[in-house]
This record gives sequence, structure tokens and C-alpha cells, in this order.
Amino acid sequence: MRIPGAPARRWFQASAAALKKRDGGSGDDDDAAKPREGADAAEADPEADAEAEAETHTTAEDRGGRRRRTARRQEGEQRASAGSREQPDPLTQLKRAVGVADYGQGQQSFIPDSYPNVMMLPITRRPLFPSLYKSIQVQDPQVIGALKELVERGEPYVATFMLKNDDKDVDSIQSADEVHEIGVFSRIMSIYVSPNPEDKHLTVALYPWRRVRMKRILEGAPASPKDGDGGAQQDDAQPAGTATITTATATTATTQPDGAKQVLESIKSEYDFTALEVENVEDMPYDIKDATISATMSEIVSVLREITTMNPMFREQIHHFASAQVSKAVFENPSKLADFAAALSGGSSEELQDILSDLNVATRLEKALVVLKKELMNAQLQNKISKDVEAKISKRQRDFYLMEQLKGIKRELGLESDGKDKLIEQFRAKAESLQMPAEVKKVFDEEIGKLAHLEPAASEFNVTRNYLDWLTQLPWGKCSVEDYDLGRAKTVLDEDHYGLDDVKQRILEFIAVGKLRGAVQGKILCFVGPPGVGKTSIGKSIARSLGREFFRFSVGGLTDVAEIKGHRRTYVGAMPGKVVQALKRVQTENPLLLIDEIDKLGRGHQGDPASALLELLDPEQNNAFLDHYMDVPVDLSRVLFVCTANVTDTIPGPLLDRMEIIRLSGYLADEKLAIAQRYLAPQAKEAAGLEGAAVSLSDEAVDVLVRSYCRESGVRNLKKHVEKIFRKAALKIIESGAAVPAAAVPAAAVPAAAVPAAAVPAAPAQPSKAASDKAPKDNNSKDNNKGAAQPPQRMTVPESYSLQVTADALKDYVGPPIFDSDRLYDTTPAGVVMGLAWTSMGGSALYIESVVESVAPAAARDGGDGSGSGGRLHATGQLGDVMKESSTLAYTYVRALVSRRDPESRFFGSSIIHMHVPEGATPKDGPSAGVTMATALLSLALGRPVRPDVAMTGELTLTGRVLKIGGLKEKTIAARRSGVKRIVFPRANIADWEELPANVKEGIEGCPVDHYEQIPPLVGLDA
Repeated sequence: MRIPGAPARRWFQASAAALKKRDGGSGDDDDAAKPREGADAAEADPEADAEAEAETHTTAEDRGGRRRRTARRQEGEQRASAGSREQPDPLTQLKRAVGVADYGQGQQSFIPDSYPNVMMLPITRRPLFPSLYKSIQVQDPQVIGALKELVERGEPYVATFMLKNDDKDVDSIQSADEVHEIGVFSRIMSIYVSPNPEDKHLTVALYPWRRVRMKRILEGAPASPKDGDGGAQQDDAQPAGTATITTATATTATTQPDGAKQVLESIKSEYDFTALEVENVEDMPYDIKDATISATMSEIVSVLREITTMNPMFREQIHHFASAQVSKAVFENPSKLADFAAALSGGSSEELQDILSDLNVATRLEKALVVLKKELMNAQLQNKISKDVEAKISKRQRDFYLMEQLKGIKRELGLESDGKDKLIEQFRAKAESLQMPAEVKKVFDEEIGKLAHLEPAASEFNVTRNYLDWLTQLPWGKCSVEDYDLGRAKTVLDEDHYGLDDVKQRILEFIAVGKLRGAVQGKILCFVGPPGVGKTSIGKSIARSLGREFFRFSVGGLTDVAEIKGHRRTYVGAMPGKVVQALKRVQTENPLLLIDEIDKLGRGHQGDPASALLELLDPEQNNAFLDHYMDVPVDLSRVLFVCTANVTDTIPGPLLDRMEIIRLSGYLADEKLAIAQRYLAPQAKEAAGLEGAAVSLSDEAVDVLVRSYCRESGVRNLKKHVEKIFRKAALKIIESGAAVPAAAVPAAAVPAAAVPAAAVPAAPAQPSKAASDKAPKDNNSKDNNKGAAQPPQRMTVPESYSLQVTADALKDYVGPPIFDSDRLYDTTPAGVVMGLAWTSMGGSALYIESVVESVAPAAARDGGDGSGSGGRLHATGQLGDVMKESSTLAYTYVRALVSRRDPESRFFGSSIIHMHVPEGATPKDGPSAGVTMATALLSLALGRPVRPDVAMTGELTLTGRVLKIGGLKEKTIAARRSGVKRIVFPRANIADWEELPANVKEGIEGCPVDHYEQIPPLVGLDA
């Protein structure tokens, strides 16, 4: 222990002088150490401590006696100061600083060397150590009475043992297993009764003498009931409300053990307490000159010395302890030094009991040093925290000094903290489990520091907390394991979808590249096709085949850029964009994100979302995507983006350029038949509750359903009709009574055909209302609870019941056919030609009709001058501007063509022609009907019809050139659906024609042309 300068030395020397004066006869000196409740206080002179205890608790204050004691104390200090002229060596000073006497050298002869039968007092949390004074409280009236009897009868001895369960606070035990085996034999120095009548506890001042081991619990006669609280006999003559102090005198120690046993048995017969048979335990032999023991003792003294410089409480405790000693120093007694160090520390109950139970002095010293070192560390931390807090305090923060210091102590020592500290710890724990980039980690640390200085009631606190919550919930560095198994991927794609070979081939290529490179980069795919062809569902299948997480969000009608890029944190209720939300949901950096309806993006005053998608869908930029809310780069380079659209015309060019377009055409009739039988029918059957039942759709019925009810390019409408058929079938089964309760009747008991309702086995009989009203109700009955809200009983269809929906019975399920014929014209008249159109719903056959409305008079035909310019063209059918221009262009070209072939012809000069495109309620536009309009006008001029199995498409120029068009596959499918055998298309589309699947081109002759004059021979209008 370090003594800081001459004042400290004079302080210890004055204390020693005062103690010597007290030993010389000054028995009234009150400077002895006083017991501290709940902590060990060092005490060596039991008689002096008893007097000090009594004097401390005396309620009547003698002011004159106090002045006399003060004078004596000052006189002792003066003598000590005079004697300090002869300075001892530093080692002696250090010994005096922590030195103790031989713990009652003069009185120890009065304590029996053996005291086998003794009363036991259990204590909690901290054991007593020999020669170290302590006060405890007793609440049991029986134990209180017994303690008073022991003091009155001159046997003030007890044994204290620590309870194993710290939460249990009792004054007696029933089993030896409730306490530890090693305790201490103690002398009762004084007992104190509280002056408060309502406070029934008793304070007992104990002075432990030696270690003892419990052998067994003594059994005695049960105590007879006592009046009052067990101490009534001693307190009858005492006025209420006054404190009682009883001091055990030194002469009581001469009682012989045999007499002590009789006294104990006598008291045991009157009071109910725990008595033990104990035996003394001695330290194992040791050599005080052993180097290890000497070094450990020196280290203990050094630690004590360092603690006193940091913690004033320890300095005060050591001061009281050193002032009470009069002889041999603790430094020269290893056993007592270990006990003193352990008692002074704040070790746990297990650690302190372990030190008490250890009889090997060397190891006991080491264990005491460990707990003392912990106390030193706590003192150092406390000192550090105190300095840190003081450095942060400003003039405006002085009022909050104590609160800030308390918060710092809790944070440094890891004690219980408030809600904000727990929140910060949670954020830090989350961040440690993530692989945040350096830039993100820097922002996180800044925001954590900001949160730590904000008050929870501040509005900025919630903003910062929400931001940190988002920052720690993103999957930084987390990726799902991808599956590069081509066979499995192909199996998954074929299980979920029929056809779509282009899409499947592209995904297999993606997997193959990833398998060769060992890693894949994110791609941006765009599936373009009519509704109902499986664009969205194929995205789910791709994610499943790759082993990636899947997330879908639609941008159809989106007008706010913040939905993509997030809101800035300055706004109330700000949130990140959809992409960051998706990453939080899937918890992986490489998911498959499906952006649906990308062709239907809107534009409003909040900005252009299509432009906001440019950064998101650019492989060169999305590795550092910056969300407005997050404000840190987010790596999206490993995300597989899949977009869906019906058309590409409404997608901005820069955005379209960033995506890989994969077109999904409509399905053929045979493909729809396969899809209906493999996928749609089983799903609809299960949804209708007919799984396992012999209810089916015939192939002929599905074929009629496809051709006469569902001619759209997709299968969504077909799915609705199939579901309707099975719902109707379920209704018929229930109405016919063929369904029976599940597992109620064997399947063979039901007829194979429709069964009348009377043949259905009745459900279990329910009690009538009147009977149930009369019956007694038992609210606790299980049957009553079951009948309160029972779900409807499940029905099933027996295996012997079968139902097949045929083509003839189809109208009973879905009504009459919507399409009576595959074609509008079975035989086309002159002036009518089948064209092919492409819409967002797929391809369709579109007829162009033209007729001569009237013939102009001769004068009009010649225009008054013989020029023959009286003819004109009138077009209807809700045509767009481009299509109107195409009709005018076709009229001009054909008129010139006819004039070249037959200069004498006056057909166009004398005829007012009306051209019409059917389905006038549907808007139509586009340049691909040019050759079809020209052929219709040529057929009308020649008066000859074209072949009915021919369809054509192509853009016509004024000089007769046929230009490239789009959607050839969809148009070919529409032509096949209409029974076309020959298709005329631009030669520039020959590559598209060759890429068409064989089943699409089957039975159709493709005729590519690059000039219109090649068309008439192909359609039967050659000269």
C-alpha cells in the first residue's frame, strides 16, 4: 500500500499512539473501529469493540463525556506526533499501514479451544472471516430468544455458515446441504434491539475466531411455545421504544464445554433454532519463508497500496483497521493477510467461500490476490470513467454531472443499462455479423455516435434509429448459394412451364457461363409478350432453378421517382426505395428481382421513374446504386433483374437499350391443349375439392374450348374456363348426392352414376332445439366446447363415381361458343384480303374490305377536261394516322400499277371506293397493312378474288418496295389459327421466319417478297 507523503505517515502514527493510550487504561476511548452493516470491518480487540458498539448505539448522548474523549484523542495524536521524529524504515511504514495485532492476544486464552456443540446462524452473500468483525441481523423470534439466552447464560458463542442459495434468507436450516461445509466459530460481542416497536429484527455483533467444519445437525426436543416474539422474558421490564444493548463480558469465556453443552440443550428445549456439532480446522503446515508465499504477500500489499490511492473508501477502511491494531502486523501472518484481503474485496460469494474453505495458505493467498486484483481493476475503471466524464463536462452540463457519471460507469462495467444503451448494443451486434464495406462502416459509426448523444425524446432520435435499423438489416456480404446444375434447372423449368424454349435456353446459357466462371454477374432480362403467356411465373421458376431468392414488385402506373430511389431522410415517414426494401426482405445480395409491367411506367410532377431505372438497370453503374434514403452505395451487380412488358413501344430507348429482350409469343392450339391437361386441369381440380375424384376433361373438350372459347394468345382466359368447368362439376356432384362424408362409407357402397340424395348416408344426428334447451348445460364439458364453432364436415367423392366433360356437354358448363368459325370469310369475294396484325394481346387475322361505293358521272370522271380524276378513296374502321396514310399510299400505288398495266382502264378515275377494316370499335394503327390494302384494291379493280387461304403482311412504299415488319411469329400463329396455308411477308424478315419453331410453321408456306409486283401471282391475281 502506497503512503502518499509525510501527512499520511503522521496519520498512521497518530492512530497507533492513540491505540497505545487506550490499551494503557483509557477504556473510554471511542476511536475503535465500528461495525459496518453489510461489509467486513477489521477488529482485533473484542472487548474494545463491544464497548465501541455499545457506545455507538447509545441513545443518550453525554456531551461532557464526548468532550473528554475528544481531549484524550487529541492528546494521543500529539504524543504520536512527538514520537514521529524517529522515522521507521519504509517497510515498517508499509506494515503499519495494513498491520493488525494478533487479534486479541490477551483475550484468546479465555476462548475454549474446543466447542463442539454450538448454535448455528446461516448468513448470505458474504462469509465471515476469522478475526474480522461483522454485524448481522436476525428476524426469527425463536432465534432471537435463543441468542439472548446464550448471552444471559454466559455462553455467547455461535457458528456462522454461508447459505448456498443467495436468494434464500433464513435464520435456521433443515438440512446440512443448505449451507457450505466450512464456517467460522464466532463470539457474540453485543446484541442490539431496535427502538422501533414495529421493527422485530435483532442486530448481533460477531467476532469470528477460527474456522470450523460442520459434522452434523443436532436434534433436540421441540421448543415449547413462547409468548410474544421469543424475547419477551428479557424485555418485560424495558420501556417500549428504547434501544437495548447487551454486551458479553470476558469472564463468560471460562465456561467449560460440558457446561456449555448443558446450557445449549436447555435453550434448545425452549427455542427452535439450529444447533450443530462442529470441529476445528487448522491451516496446513507452511513455511513463512517460502519465496512464493513472500512474493504473494508482497503483491497483496502492493495492490492494497495502489487501491488506497484510487478509492477513498478503501483508504478509510484500512485506516480504521490499522488504528485498531496494537501488535503483530498482518504482513507477517500470511493466513490473516489472505483473510483480510478477501474480506476487503468485493468478490462473489463463491469466490469468498472458496477462500474461506481453502486450508492451504499458499493457494489461499493466491485466490485472495485474484479477487483483490479484480477490485483494483474496478477501481481503475472507476477512476478512468471519472476522469473521462469530468473532461466532457462543460459549464452548461454541470447540473447533469452525477447522471453522466452513472451512465459512464454502467457502460464501462457492462452493468444494466437503459433502453438507448441496449439499442446501441443491438445495432453494434448486428453490424459485427455483417461484412459492411468501409464506406458504409464509416457512416454506421458516425450515426451510432450521433445516436448516443441524442435524447430518446428528441425527434431526431427516431430518425437516426430508423436509419440505423435499415442500415443493419441489409444483407451486406450475404449471398445465397447458387445451383449450377443444368439438369436440375431444365427439370424445374419444364415442370412449371410448357414451351417457352427461348426463355429456357437463355437461362441454361446463364447457368453454363456461371458454371465455367465459378461466379455470375447480374443480368437484366426483359420478357416481352402478350398477357397470360407466363412472363411473371417464369421468373419464379428461374429463381427456383438457380437457387436464388425471389422478389416481385410492379411499376405499372408508377409516377413517383421516390418509389425507386427512396425518399430523403428529411421527410417525415421517409423510406428506402423498392430495391432496398427487396434486399431487406430476401436477406441476400444475389436475389432475382422481377420488375413487372415496366412498359406501363407513368410520368408525373414527382419525376420520371423510367429515367430513375437507368441507373438501376445499368450493369456498369448498379454496383454502386445510391438510394436517396440510405445515402450509401449499395452493390446490385449480383442481382438478376427480370422485367416484363407487353410491348416495347412505350419503353424509353435508353432503358430498352440496357435490357436483353426475350420475346414470348402466344401459344398454339396444341400447346394450349397440353398446358390445359398438364397444368390447368390438375390445379383447377384441386381448387374445386375434387382431388382424387374421377372427374376429367376430354381432349376434344379442351380442343373445342381453345378454338371456340379461348382464342387469345395466352392461357389466362383458358384457365378461367377450366376452373369454371370443375366448379360446375363439383356443384353437380353435390346436387346429385354422390358426395359422402370423408371416411364414412366404403367407396363400393355408392352407385357408379349419379346417386339420388336419399341414398347418401345421413350425417350424425343432431339433437333437436327443444331437446337441447331441456338438456342441462355444462360449460366445462369438452363436448359442449366442440359443438360451439365446428368447421363444416369435409365431403369426398367415391372412387366408383366418374364424370368426364366431353365436347358435346361443354356448353352446359361454359355456355355457347363465342367463336362460331375460325374465319370471317370461308370464300373471300373480290376486294377482300386477309391481313395479319400484331397487338399487345398477340397476333390476329385482320380482313381488309373494299367496295365500289358509286361510279362518278362521265363529266366527273373526265374532270371536265377528260383527265379522269373523279374517283376517290374513303377509309373507315377507327384507323390511326399511320394506317390512314398507308391506305392513301396503297390507293395511289395500285392506281398507278393498273394504269401501267392497262392504260385504257378508267376504274379508279370513275369509282368512289370505300375501304373498311372490321371490328370498328377497336383502334388500329401501324404500317404493316400496306400490302394488304393494296391487294384488296387490286382485287377490286380486277374484279377477281384472292385465294382464301392466303394472308399477308408488310409495309408498302410509294414505289412498291415491301419493308420489314415486326411480330412475325405472333402473326404466323394467328394465321395458323385461322387455317391459312400461305403467308406473304417481307424478304427482310426471312431470318425471323427461319427461327420459327417447326410446329408453328407446320402446314404453312412462307413467301418472302421484296417488291409488290411479286405478290399478285402468289394470291391468284396474275395477268
